[in-house]
Amino acid sequence: MNSSTTNSVSPIQVGISACLLGHKVRFNGGHKRSSFCLNQLSRIFNYVPICPEVGIGMGVPREPIRLVGNPEQPRAIGSVNPDLDVTEALQEYGAKQAKQLQHLSGYILMQKSPSCGMERVKVYQSNGYPHRNSGTGLYAQQIMKHLPLMPVEEEGRLHDPILRENFINRVIAYHSWQQLMQDLTPSALIQFHTRYKYSVLAHSPEDYSRLGQLVANIDSSNIAETANTYQHIFMKALQQRATRKTHSNVLMHILGFLKHALLQAERGEILYIIHQYRQGFLPLIVPITLLKHFIKLHGNTFIQQQMYLSPYPDELGLRNAI
Repeated sequence: MNSSTTNSVSPIQVGISACLLGHKVRFNGGHKRSSFCLNQLSRIFNYVPICPEVGIGMGVPREPIRLVGNPEQPRAIGSVNPDLDVTEALQEYGAKQAKQLQHLSGYILMQKSPSCGMERVKVYQSNGYPHRNSGTGLYAQQIMKHLPLMPVEEEGRLHDPILRENFINRVIAYHSWQQLMQDLTPSALIQFHTRYKYSVLAHSPEDYSRLGQLVANIDSSNIAETANTYQHIFMKALQQRATRKTHSNVLMHILGFLKHALLQAERGEILYIIHQYRQGFLPLIVPITLLKHFIKLHGNTFIQQQMYLSPYPDELGLRNAI
C-alpha cells in the first residue's frame, strides 16, 4: 500500500460472505467465487470469511431458504419444507457476530441472499409469488444494525466503478479511524482531520464545514464525545457520492497551493485539464496525476499529506473509470 494511504501497517480486516472466496458453502454445495475480491481486493484486504447459514448449523448441501411474509419483517423459511424456520437463528447469529467483529473495517456481502443480501432480496407472499417490495438478508440486517458506520457493500455492486471506488475509500478511511482510536488525543484528532479534510470536501461540503467547526472547539475534557460525533459525521459524509463538480472544487483548492510556484503556461494546462474532467471528457486520474507531479516539485507539507491525493493504492486503478 502507498505510504500516504494510511498511517499504519496493520492489516485491513474485511468480513466477506464465504462463498465469494470460493468456499463450497452454498445450499447446493457450490460457491459464488468473486475474481475481483480474490484477485484485486485481496492485495489490500485480509478477509474474514463467514457463511451465516453454516454458522447456525445448517449443513452443506441443505434445503434452500427464502424470505417470506412482510418485507419489513420477513421470516427465513425453507423453500421446500415451510416448517423449517431459521429466522431467529440468523438474527441471533448476526447480532452475536457483530459484537465479535468490531475490529473489521468493512464487509462484502453476497447479493440477493436471504441471509447476506444487503438490499433487493426477494420476499415471497403466501401465494408463492414475490412481493413487489424487496427486503434485506436477516444476517446482513443485524450486521448493519449493530455496526452502522462500518462500510458494507454487496459484491455485485462493486462492479460499478463509482460504488467500488467509494466503498474502498470508506474502508481505508474507517481503518484509519480505528487506528486513531487506539491512541486518541486532541492533537491526533486534529492531525486526522487535517489529512482527510479534502476527502470530506469532495463528498460533502456541508459536512466539511461541520467537521471543521467541531475540531476548532476541541479540548481534552470532551475528546471522547467530540470523537464520537466526528466519526458519525465523517463516515456519513464519505458515504455520499462525490461528483465531478465537487471533485473539481477540491482540485481547484489544491491548485491554489501551487499558484506562486507554477508558470502561467503550467497553470493554464492544469486549469484546462480540470475543466475537461468536469465536463466529463477525462477521468479523475488525469488531473490528479498532473497535480501530484507539480506537488512533488513545489508542494508544502500540508498539501503533500492530503489523503485525497492517494486514498488507496494507485495500482488498483480506481480513478481510471470515474
